[in-house]
Amino acid sequence: MSDKKIKVSPTGGDLEGVSAIFDMDGTLIDNTPFHFKAWQQLFKKRGLPELSREMYLSEISGVPILNTLKKYFGEDLDEAELKALAKEKQQLYEIAFQPYLRPINGLENFLAELKDAGVKIALATSSNMDDVDFIFETIPIRQYFDVVITGGMVSQPKPSPQIFLKAAEQLNARPEKCVVFEDSISGLKAGNNAGMRVVGIATAHPVEIISKLANLAINDYADINLQKLAALF
Repeated sequence: MSDKKIKVSPTGGDLEGVSAIFDMDGTLIDNTPFHFKAWQQLFKKRGLPELSREMYLSEISGVPILNTLKKYFGEDLDEAELKALAKEKQQLYEIAFQPYLRPINGLENFLAELKDAGVKIALATSSNMDDVDFIFETIPIRQYFDVVITGGMVSQPKPSPQIFLKAAEQLNARPEKCVVFEDSISGLKAGNNAGMRVVGIATAHPVEIISKLANLAINDYADINLQKLAALF
């Protein structure tokens, strides 16, 4: 008989072999309005049509920044021009968001519970490592993540499942034993496309919309615990 310890939720739900994969923007921190504002400013400075919230949420949120820059600012931009635009957008975002940067309610306690239960944890974000460092340098949660995957490490943006499948691979986890935490429509679809359980957090979209694409919809991390997580499997 194996003496391997089986991790369970407080009510006995089996969490053995379960891994958690978190998006970052809008999922660890509620920064979606600040990314939107920064993109609006960049569009205006470059003489582009006004960016609506609906367009931002449906076409830009959850998409790697270089993909967005090429789509709206010109496919013929060279690498130096793309980097300059990306830096400008990042600076606009960081200046606006820094005073408000804090984790979504309940996040730190939930991450600690996952770690204590033996759940492996990955970050899978379309953002780049500079953006990840900006968040982690302010919120002390880096130690909870076993793996960090950024948008530059994959070739296909969400709703492709590629980034989540890569995270699962690096965690040595089976997709069907992974749960994705996401806020964007493209990210929720990517989690489903990866064959994973999906928990949607209602920062960018209301629960009614999130519920259509997620196994569980939450307002923040006070709405979920190990028991509810185990019930998804």
